[in-house]
Amino acid sequence: MDKHTQSVSKELTTQEKMAQGSAWMTMGNIGSRLLGAIYILPWYYWMGANGDKANALFGMGYNVYALFLMISTAGIPAAIAKQIAYYNSRQEYRTSQRLFLRALQLMAGFGVVTAGIMYLAAPWLATASGGGPELIPTMRSLSIALLVFPCMSVMRGYFQGNQDMKPFAISQIIEQIARVFYMLLATFIIMRVIEGDYTAAVTQSTFAAFIGVLASVIVLGYYYQKQRVRMDVLIDMSKEETEIQTKELIISTIKEAIPFIIVGSGITIFKLVDQYTFVRIMSGFTEFSNDQLLDMMAIFGSNPDKLTMVVIGLATSMASTGLPLISEAVAKKDKLNLAKLISNNLQLYSFVMFPATFGMVILAYPLYTLFYRPDTLGASVLVAACLSGLVLGLFMLSSSMLQGMYHNKEAVVYFFIGLIVKLLLQYPAIRIFQVYGPLVATSIALAITCWLNVRKMARKGHFNVVLTLRRTLLIAVLTLIMVVAALIARQVFGLVLSEESKFQSFVLSILVAGVGGGVYVYSALKLRLADKLLGSSMVRLRSRLRIK
Repeated sequence: MDKHTQSVSKELTTQEKMAQGSAWMTMGNIGSRLLGAIYILPWYYWMGANGDKANALFGMGYNVYALFLMISTAGIPAAIAKQIAYYNSRQEYRTSQRLFLRALQLMAGFGVVTAGIMYLAAPWLATASGGGPELIPTMRSLSIALLVFPCMSVMRGYFQGNQDMKPFAISQIIEQIARVFYMLLATFIIMRVIEGDYTAAVTQSTFAAFIGVLASVIVLGYYYQKQRVRMDVLIDMSKEETEIQTKELIISTIKEAIPFIIVGSGITIFKLVDQYTFVRIMSGFTEFSNDQLLDMMAIFGSNPDKLTMVVIGLATSMASTGLPLISEAVAKKDKLNLAKLISNNLQLYSFVMFPATFGMVILAYPLYTLFYRPDTLGASVLVAACLSGLVLGLFMLSSSMLQGMYHNKEAVVYFFIGLIVKLLLQYPAIRIFQVYGPLVATSIALAITCWLNVRKMARKGHFNVVLTLRRTLLIAVLTLIMVVAALIARQVFGLVLSEESKFQSFVLSILVAGVGGGVYVYSALKLRLADKLLGSSMVRLRSRLRIK
């Protein structure tokens, strides 16, 4: 076999890994996020007149919890995935297994410490964010999940590093099913059976995070035991070229993890900036009451997040799948494959995110009606949140890729540049745009970070920038065609379906999404764009659909 044939063979193998991993991660990520979005329908309804306030409390508690999750895991899962992929590429399986087991022990300790800190600090954190005393039990119930979450994350990182995304994805779905089941059951009993207080229902809804994490650990433990025989064989065949002490291994992994905790918690940090500044800034130049400002927090923060994070989950899936593959290409010094991976990842991002984002923009009003209530302001803010989500998704993807290339320092510096811009823009943006202000400040700040990330990848990864831009432009044109088709469909179906009714909004959304999605998929298959990005499976799909 000559070098060219080997290169093609390897390229196809990498593309298959990327496509298969992305498929599992997309299924897990989107499946879990869809469940996380769908639960809001009965949950918001059962909360009655307190729906927005309950959702604001829920969102404020989760923002702080998300930061503690990042601290408790210390970026270890992503670093574990990266390190395991590196040692496995060198066939040093014993080293990667030792790293996994020691990291598991370390993270169990981290979980206990961070859970204790969040529990004790809950009164101060609640008061500082403007949530009041009712936010304290919400935060404390979330702290319980921190006891288990770090170990679960290490287990997911282990499977990610072995490029086996199936257990990762299934654990995500099971986690969400268990969480949503407990949340809805508890809320129904409190609000409808015993007619209790909405804050008690929110507290039980957030405690559901612990139930979900526990279910996920059980699933991951099952898959780990299932693969023990295969891993034992690989360990026996392990080529230990470098003798590394466990302590050194953990220290080097923690050093790798520090940039991941900073960059990985980027979106959460931006949301916390909003949470701890919005009420203060708005109360300084408006006459809104604290309850009204909490409702506005829900409108720009908690409410759109349930929907936009489904789309952003697509970017997370690609970032999680691409990280070990990029690290492997760097470890093998395979510059050609690295360049193709970077270009392919950026194209895949546009291919998936453009239609998903603009599809949601078109359906903003019926979607807001379906999940919450008919509201012009809420729908308008959802449009802004969707467009902001495009930037957030690219930030997650580009930062992860840059770190996969071992440019951790640059990824951290570029994030802090974005954070400084966010802090500088926050007051004027809120003053000018009010409820839209935090989204405007975030979008501009992270757009700068994304530009710096991609520029660095172009310089160090030497990917084909012209090809990437050309394909992205083609994707933009296909998205525009989809948007036109979807708008026509919305006008036609809107003649008989009302956007003020929840059920009719649901039917309208399904029909318009079906038309828009069908046009986009057909165009991508017809022009062979899907083949280039997703490989041979798209050729088979096209032949089944008889698209020439």
